[in-house]
Amino acid sequence: MNVPIINVPIEPVLALVIGILILLVPRLLNYLVAVYLIAVGILGLMH
Repeated sequence: MNVPIINVPIEPVLALVIGILILLVPRLLNYLVAVYLIAVGILGLMH
């Protein structure tokens, strides 16, 4: 069973999702920015 791997850049998708969540729930700003920075840092170290 072959499962195709979709090559989608994660950082732009993550940025869009976090941006939309910040617009909907501004109180989450600090947490979402922290999660984004951690995710970008981990992805940067993996490459």
